[in-house]
Amino acid sequence: MILELGKALSFLLSIVSIYWLAVSAFFVPGSRWEERLALALLKLAIAGCVCFCSGLLFCWPLRRGRKRTRLTATLPVQLFFWAASGIAVLFVGTWYLTDLAQQAYPYVTDEPS
Repeated sequence: MILELGKALSFLLSIVSIYWLAVSAFFVPGSRWEERLALALLKLAIAGCVCFCSGLLFCWPLRRGRKRTRLTATLPVQLFFWAASGIAVLFVGTWYLTDLAQQAYPYVTDEPS
């Protein structure tokens, strides 16, 4: 019973840590991408620790005769891998589009032709 509650709470904590990572990677107004990258990498490490600790609870067998599950096959660890790869792709995409918009700025005018 306590193990099941611990699994649920740790999974909720891993979702919150991944959410915290995504918000800090994209929604910090007035910051440059270098600052967001450094902060996102720090929060990525923290979210990874939380998700892997939650994964350890998920691979703990409930009964003696059952075989243990691999750590990378647990739901919190797979969620972390998918979220981290998705956030990385989106971060690189926004970085590229921001740089492209800054390069095109001199050619874009507000004056009507």
